[in-house]
Amino acid sequence: MSPQWSFPAELQPQQDEWEFGLDAALDAVVALRAEIPEGAFTASILGTERSGHAVALGGDGVLLTIGYLITEASVIWLTTNNGTVAAGHPLAFDQATGFGLVQALGRLDVRGLERGSSEACRAGDSVIIAGHGGRQHALKATVFAKREFAGYWEYVLDEAIFTAPAHPHWGGSALIGADGRLLGIGSLLIEEKHEGETLQGNMVVPIDLLAPIYDDLLKRGCADRPSRPWLGVYVTEVDQHLAIAGLAGGGPAEKAGVHVGDLLLAVAGEPVQGLANLFRQIWRLGTAGVEVPLTVARRGESLTLRVKSADRSDFLRKPQVH
Repeated sequence: MSPQWSFPAELQPQQDEWEFGLDAALDAVVALRAEIPEGAFTASILGTERSGHAVALGGDGVLLTIGYLITEASVIWLTTNNGTVAAGHPLAFDQATGFGLVQALGRLDVRGLERGSSEACRAGDSVIIAGHGGRQHALKATVFAKREFAGYWEYVLDEAIFTAPAHPHWGGSALIGADGRLLGIGSLLIEEKHEGETLQGNMVVPIDLLAPIYDDLLKRGCADRPSRPWLGVYVTEVDQHLAIAGLAGGGPAEKAGVHVGDLLLAVAGEPVQGLANLFRQIWRLGTAGVEVPLTVARRGESLTLRVKSADRSDFLRKPQVH
């Protein structure tokens, strides 16, 4: 991120508007830059150079980020607001929540943000979306919704947090509440209709999803739960239909003969209605490895394809201990 870039002063949070140490809280957000090998499974989709943010959680050098930034990373660099630079090691990436953990391999000298309660966060609350760079890269925002979110890459959150206006560098940014505590981690830029107007905002993964899996992520590098069946499909909604917009190369769906352009009609004979419902229907069939019968429409014909699901993490390069 260019040091010359900044929000207009009227959009930046000011200390007299908040009842906590603003600059100390913003200093907990560091810049993250990751390098991914060209042959990595996610390289063609997410790129080989990724940049965003990570948030220090305490004095032990563990930072929380959004997992797509560090998936299959071979090199990670962390930079604080005061210019301290340290290498990082990818500790964990949780597929279900989207969270990622990084261990700083050098001393960052930042005080971590205390975790708050995203459940207590309400629509209409004033918040801060903070990226690395202090007040100049922090944005005063409002929570405009809390609701389900489904991502085309086989991802569902029962309840995500949506804020506006949009922070243009959202990946791994910190959602900070009025008490100075961490409420979530920035994941996406979204554009949608809200109260009759087109609204740009950010989708944030709620911090409450971290507590049940945090110890497992530290100890095992993943949550201690069965892996969901993964098909390797990218699905979009078109005219109230669900269509295959893309396929992961070498993934289960491609191997089973699913084509880009197929319309999804049913899972195991049960009609599909909506993106979130589609993925939940697949996950209800069992754990990774279960066979998933898909009924699709292709050029006017109905076909049933049996997809041998997989564990998505088996396709990813694992972190190397240096």
